Amino acid sequence: MKIVSTVFLSALLLQAVAFKNSDAQQNSRKQVVKTDTLRLGDSKNGFVFEIDFIKGQAHNHPTFAIWLEDMDQNYIRTLFVTKSIATGIFGHGPIKKEVWDVKPGPQQRPATLPYWLHKRSETLHLPLLPDSAHPVLDGYTGATPTGNFVIKANSPEQMPRKVRIMMEINQPWDWNEYWTNDLYDDPDYRTSCQPSLVYSVSIDLDKPEAEYFLNPIGHGQFAGKDGKLYTDLRTMTTALKIIDHVSVKLINDKK
Repeated sequence: MKIVSTVFLSALLLQAVAFKNSDAQQNSRKQVVKTDTLRLGDSKNGFVFEIDFIKGQAHNHPTFAIWLEDMDQNYIRTLFVTKSIATGIFGHGPIKKEVWDVKPGPQQRPATLPYWLHKRSETLHLPLLPDSAHPVLDGYTGATPTGNFVIKANSPEQMPRKVRIMMEINQPWDWNEYWTNDLYDDPDYRTSCQPSLVYSVSIDLDKPEAEYFLNPIGHGQFAGKDGKLYTDLRTMTTALKIIDHVSVKLINDKK
């Protein structure tokens, strides 16, 4: 009887621990903390895009841009871009070739966000890479949020009724078993390794849904040599875990 009682009590204790762990996991999933809310201007035509970014387990100070396109993939306007690529001043400036200073400084990194860089440059007839003399002026810029954040961006006064919200994101020196440090003998490639990822969602302003989710559609050129979209994502690993998810809501903001 003692043996049976001991086994029975042990089973009860294990069951209690299992329930406790299950409750803790459910609570942790429910507790999504927004660390930043960025309000970008005032609505001019009655609604804003509320973009909710939830970081993934591989998130580590990425560079990203969020912009609008029409359904023919023509660039309309940048909604938000991180300050480093918008100004050409990165957290580690160069001392000499492929040796980085601990202090911020100017850098030219075409592999960072090549899809957005080429689209913006070709549409606005601007230099490919922004710098202190040619910073991004057609969108809002800010430091990379360290965690989850919400962006509330006003919609342009003139825009098509059907649009695509785009996002390109990249983290420096993001290697994996395929995208190794020596895969290409190219210093621009080595600032990125796993290329930038491009996300997209289409929105019909005449038939709005409650919420939209951006999904990955491809990646940028590994060294930023062109603005093409490369749709093979089979070799991407941690790059796909920078983001847990990004959702968009249309918020009526009529005064």
